[in-house]
Amino acid sequence: MCNLYRMTKAQAEIARMFNASSTAGANFADEVYPGYSGAVIAGGELRSMVWGFPLTQKSKKTGEPLKPRPVNNARSDNLGSFMWRYSFEERRCLIPLTAWAEAEGKRGAMTRTWLSLSGDDAFAVAGIWRTSDEWGDCYSMVMTDAAGAAAEVHNRMPVILSPDQYEEWQEGSPEEALSLCRPWDGLLKIDRTGEHWARR
Repeated sequence: MCNLYRMTKAQAEIARMFNASSTAGANFADEVYPGYSGAVIAGGELRSMVWGFPLTQKSKKTGEPLKPRPVNNARSDNLGSFMWRYSFEERRCLIPLTAWAEAEGKRGAMTRTWLSLSGDDAFAVAGIWRTSDEWGDCYSMVMTDAAGAAAEVHNRMPVILSPDQYEEWQEGSPEEALSLCRPWDGLLKIDRTGEHWARR
């Protein structure tokens, strides 16, 4: 599952590429981790939201509330569940990125493998969003079974959308949107690096 991705384009360039207006004060880093702010296209606007729906947790020892955990991936075969259903039916968005990362290797020595489309242009993956009491507006990335080269790295991958599918994902019926949740059948670039998965 994707727990790290890159968006290396400037805010104005992202807005232009996705024909979106840009909200003042949108703030996001080049590398996005769960619980941090990322760029999202929602309602024709480029916005900054927190990556992950907050999941309430309690301490097993004391029963006291803990800091919420960001649930940053929504499996496409689970979009009808209570956690995701209303966002999927009512609030679908585009998540622009230039690459996503998966961890490969032995536990304790995992490295980053980056996956992207050919070239260095940004592309969009399917997302859903909602407003939360804890973090304000937040989003989750929709995942599906991996295929082709991506399946050599992980058994799941983000739902990559082609430009002619952007409108259908955001504005189509839930049935139409669900039909787009399939593995990418185009070429992917895989960059296996020596970077530690967890930065030290």
